[in-house]
Amino acid sequence: MKKLSSLMTKTTLVAASIMVVTGCSAVAKPQMDHSRSANAPVLKANALDNALLYSDECITEREVVTAQKMWGDGIVRIGAVFSNKGDYSGEAADFIQAMYGYDLSSVLFKPTLAANDQFRSSFDAALSYFVGGNDAYEEDKGFAIKPYTNVKFDNVGIINNSCRMAVAMGNYFFTDTKGGETKVEYTFAYVKDSDGDLRIVAHQSSLPYNPNGN
Repeated sequence: MKKLSSLMTKTTLVAASIMVVTGCSAVAKPQMDHSRSANAPVLKANALDNALLYSDECITEREVVTAQKMWGDGIVRIGAVFSNKGDYSGEAADFIQAMYGYDLSSVLFKPTLAANDQFRSSFDAALSYFVGGNDAYEEDKGFAIKPYTNVKFDNVGIINNSCRMAVAMGNYFFTDTKGGETKVEYTFAYVKDSDGDLRIVAHQSSLPYNPNGN
């Protein structure tokens, strides 16, 4: 009910703003730019869609750190389900649905261990990277089913001065079942959905530069 009330409030506000613009136009009767007026319904529809999909609250650094912990815990959980011979593919699908914004907008995802298909712009492509098993992406071995026992983020910085999007950059460290640790560089961009949850819309990660080429 709370979410429905929020959506109705946002819809009412957007509709009210549209009525105000329409009313002003009717009174002033300005000379119409037909090319622009033809696009007006599309722009208004896009504004309404955005109001329904995204929160109007700014993103805080604390929320980014919380989202990072959720991401790391999700990677560990997928690996644990795999080790216990459970439905790890389903677990990974739920993880992507919760953490990434494929249902909100385009997602720019360039994972660490991808050479042939470097960019994963669809849900299925992201799922393949995390758990493998998709013939369209033969290079994927399943990053999340290595498995890992811990993921630790170390932010160099978080930028959230644009309010509606936050960007974090730094290193994260993946601990495997033998205690080995791998350092990876990352950049994540987050938006906040209408439920108040942060969703990743850009994710780039890579192994640190090795001057010896090994």
